Amino acid sequence: MLPLSTRRSLLCCALTGLLCAAVPWAAQAQTAGLLACLILPERVADLGSAVVGVVEEVTVERGALVKQGQVLVRLRADVERANTGVARSRADSEGELRAATAGRDLAQQKLDRTRSLAAQNFISTQAVEQAEAEFRVARERMQQARDQQGTSVREVSSAQAHLALRVVRSPFDGVVTERFVHPGERVEENPLLKVAALGRLRVEVVAATPLFGSLLVGQELSVQPELTGATARAARIVQIDRVLEPASNTFRMRLELPNDDGSLPAGLRCKAFIGKPADAAKEPERLHHDLSAAATERQARPAGAAQITR
Repeated sequence: MLPLSTRRSLLCCALTGLLCAAVPWAAQAQTAGLLACLILPERVADLGSAVVGVVEEVTVERGALVKQGQVLVRLRADVERANTGVARSRADSEGELRAATAGRDLAQQKLDRTRSLAAQNFISTQAVEQAEAEFRVARERMQQARDQQGTSVREVSSAQAHLALRVVRSPFDGVVTERFVHPGERVEENPLLKVAALGRLRVEVVAATPLFGSLLVGQELSVQPELTGATARAARIVQIDRVLEPASNTFRMRLELPNDDGSLPAGLRCKAFIGKPADAAKEPERLHHDLSAAATERQARPAGAAQITR
């Protein structure tokens, strides 16, 4: 029988070998290029109203596809619509400007006759000066009427802007994910709807620290959604965190995944592969084979270690 110190040394060597085999087996999924990820919408917006009011109409339901600029919610705006109508009527009215223009023309004609008579010494210079002053006054009145009409046009724009505040529109193409209000409810600061953009998706990836530096912005990865029937898609790295997480020995990065047809929903878990989409289908099989081989090797080592200890 071997001495006790020798048996202890051999046992320590065996345990060390087991740990060395177990650590690569657990981390082999990352080192083999398999990264855990989550597919999220590119943008999510909680839509609210810029003014306090009462909901008059909600034109969409949860799950509805919306376009940028589409009307989603209307608030009661009777006063604003009335003010807009009054301002438009004032801006369209040209009676005051026409009257001021006629007065200017009349003052011009009177001034011309007065100057002609003054040239023939039929009237005094004082009469000419009075006619000139009346013409200047008429000309200023016409300019004042023109300026007032311009102000009325701008008042129409202001009234329309106030009316537009009573309408909530979609800021981008997307889908309605939540509806918080119904007609008749008073709204202040709380959101009315939540809209998510699905034309492009963002993929949040968690990678092991040893991979830091080997992945670069602009590099393409293959993303396999955990959804029945979904195929792997190419995604491009757009952001890599420069601060690592020492507790988990990982870092995060963001991928951009095209989804123009909207066929892929957000909120899915996924696996990212370092390679082309065609290689993604082969990667799980190869990884399973490698992990199985590592497991077999790990199970074989304790038997040898037991023989050494005996």
